[in-house]
Amino acid sequence: MADRIVEWQTTAGGWTKGIDYGRPRSAANQLETDVWSRGTLDNDATTTELRFLARAITADGATARSRPWREAFLRGLDYLFAAQYPNGGFPQIYPLAGGYHDAITFNDSAMTQALEVLRDAAAGKGDFAFVPAAQRNEAGHRLVRGIGCILAAQVRRPDGRRTGWGQQHDPLTLQPCAARNFEPISVCSAESAGLVDLLMSLPEPSPTVVAAVGDAVAWFEHVALRDVVWDRQIVVGSGLRAAPGASRLWARMYEIGTDRPVFGDRDRTIHFVVTEISPERRLGYAWYGNGPEGTISRYEEWRKAQTAVPVAPSAPGP
Repeated sequence: MADRIVEWQTTAGGWTKGIDYGRPRSAANQLETDVWSRGTLDNDATTTELRFLARAITADGATARSRPWREAFLRGLDYLFAAQYPNGGFPQIYPLAGGYHDAITFNDSAMTQALEVLRDAAAGKGDFAFVPAAQRNEAGHRLVRGIGCILAAQVRRPDGRRTGWGQQHDPLTLQPCAARNFEPISVCSAESAGLVDLLMSLPEPSPTVVAAVGDAVAWFEHVALRDVVWDRQIVVGSGLRAAPGASRLWARMYEIGTDRPVFGDRDRTIHFVVTEISPERRLGYAWYGNGPEGTISRYEEWRKAQTAVPVAPSAPGP
């Protein structure tokens, strides 16, 4: 499997998504003709291959068999270094492909997973103990840059209070931006939960990180829906069905400034009721979920550990 992963590595050093590693990379599919085949962080691509190679290298030891795996891993790590914007963000596809692919991508944990690999490579422990010191140091610098980008991109209410993050953010302004036609500008619960988990994984969180996490969790609590479940088969009304005692529910997207759940359709129309969108999009997208629940639970333990830094809501302003 590690040999196949090496075989499928792109010219730039990353990997595309949806690869069937059960088959070799034949001459017919070696040409990187579509944007995805350049290399991407979407749908767990590149970071999954890097983690697999790291585990295989560690299990094999310093034998000749694992030498190509090491070379591929380090090329992949260099790919992450090259893909990262100067402000610390990561695009969805690299080399850049244009359109929404160039936006800083929190969607599907793309940037989160890239930073997690950098975090573990910088630590140089466990499966990543083989990473040379120079690359470990560089990964550490890139991690700091990425965390700075996350903190700067956190969306604020009109009163200055921080909330969460969008699926994608403009690579220059860091403001949330639209992605696919049915993904409007918004604050996204699942992506925000993943970013909070990443911030809580930092070994020595700064007061700024602690405050950002506290505000995001407060936002999760504020926008949570209680005693309801989402029923995809409901075609009128809110699409929510009363269910006393049900786990808390979150919309995938919230309108910035109002915190109203927002839904998009393939024709770029924006709606505030899920049953108003086309059946194809209503049935084919996760408009509600429970993602932040686990993050909130982990936050309670994490907060207790931050004894030296008070956790308080952020003050209005930059």
